[in-house]
Amino acid sequence: MHSRLDRFARIMGHIVPDAATTSVILVLILFAMAMMLGDPLEKAMEAYYKGLWMLLPFTMQMTLIITLSSVLGATPFLRWAIVRLSRIPGTTAQVVIVSVLLTSCLSYLYWGLGMTLAPLIAIHFSREAERRGIRVDFLYLLALLWGANSAWQYGFSASAPLLMATPGHFLEKLTGVLPLSQTIWSPAAILQTLLFGAALMVMGCWLMPREVRPVSAFPDAIKAIEEPEPAAAAKNWSERIERNSLVVMLLCLLLGGWLYLHFFTKRLGLDINSLNTTLLFLCLLLHGSIHQFSRALQKAVLSAWPVIVLYHLYAGVAGLIQNTSVGEFLAQAVAAVSTPYTFPTLAALTGALVSIFVPSSGGQWAIQGYVTSKAAAAVGVSVTRGMLALGVGDHVGNLTSPFWYAVVGGIARVNFREFIGYGLVLAVVWFVLGIVVFTFAPC
Repeated sequence: MHSRLDRFARIMGHIVPDAATTSVILVLILFAMAMMLGDPLEKAMEAYYKGLWMLLPFTMQMTLIITLSSVLGATPFLRWAIVRLSRIPGTTAQVVIVSVLLTSCLSYLYWGLGMTLAPLIAIHFSREAERRGIRVDFLYLLALLWGANSAWQYGFSASAPLLMATPGHFLEKLTGVLPLSQTIWSPAAILQTLLFGAALMVMGCWLMPREVRPVSAFPDAIKAIEEPEPAAAAKNWSERIERNSLVVMLLCLLLGGWLYLHFFTKRLGLDINSLNTTLLFLCLLLHGSIHQFSRALQKAVLSAWPVIVLYHLYAGVAGLIQNTSVGEFLAQAVAAVSTPYTFPTLAALTGALVSIFVPSSGGQWAIQGYVTSKAAAAVGVSVTRGMLALGVGDHVGNLTSPFWYAVVGGIARVNFREFIGYGLVLAVVWFVLGIVVFTFAPC
């Protein structure tokens, strides 16, 4: 079983193209579908261009989440915490269990933390395991921890549930406001999160490659967690100001004051901008000076390079789906053949298909939310069940799309093709568990 999994991972690494090439392939497929459905070429071209730049603000928000999360992971406190936790395990099984639990908890709090810190956790835990002679394959652990990031799908940053819990959302007249107690805190959502986390631990212990690749074989990955060299002594007044903690504390007071106003005075919820403000506040506070923050930032921006341009290429694909007949055709085809027992499976399948084209949970729900809600009502199941089942498919896309593997590989400084094959196996496990849970468990 171990050798078959390793061979599969290597084969998929040779087959799967990079994210930019994948976006071109998807564009060609969707153009062909639009033509077959009767859309003129001019409309398809306009749809692609309309989508190409529609995510400019979101791309910058994403870039900041990835970058600031990496800066946060480089703070002395978090570095100390991860290093201390990496010294707890004494066996391969304990390395897997502790690292999966840590990543899952961070991801449940916010997906950006899980995504950017999972590669660093994999490096720290693999390095400590190698130092102590514990058998751990770095690439396999990296794939497992990317799988553990799935906890966000039904956590505090779940895009569709947060949107549907907000008064005035775009489907309120159709569905009403859905409280989080009915969505991410439903028995089914909690069960899916726990079951998949347990499955990762079992797979991590059972299928760890016999011939392990230690993290020392990936020197660039080691550089990602290296302690920064001590800063040179300040030579003049301006450099002393940059290193003065008072400056950063004043900025933290401003940011902290706004956060208090937002969350406690106005009682507003967490959104992507307030999250980035929180991350910026924590980064500055924990680094202690503008100088240290800037040094960490210079390294962290390397982890965000895949998002800056590739997200726009995928946004063009999203534009084709939203602004031609393709998206409506796919969703209506599913609704036409659904029953109460097949609907969760079909919703997950369409979610998986669209998520490969649209690497954004919020964007996916914007595309499929109306049709999913109407179809759920037509076949006699709750909108919640349809939305949560769609989330199963959404995360299949996250576990299979080269886009996200390029991001994770960029943070870990390894070629994403070297571990994407393991992720495809994890996607199958996630999908099967999700279908069973959201077909039969209460939600």
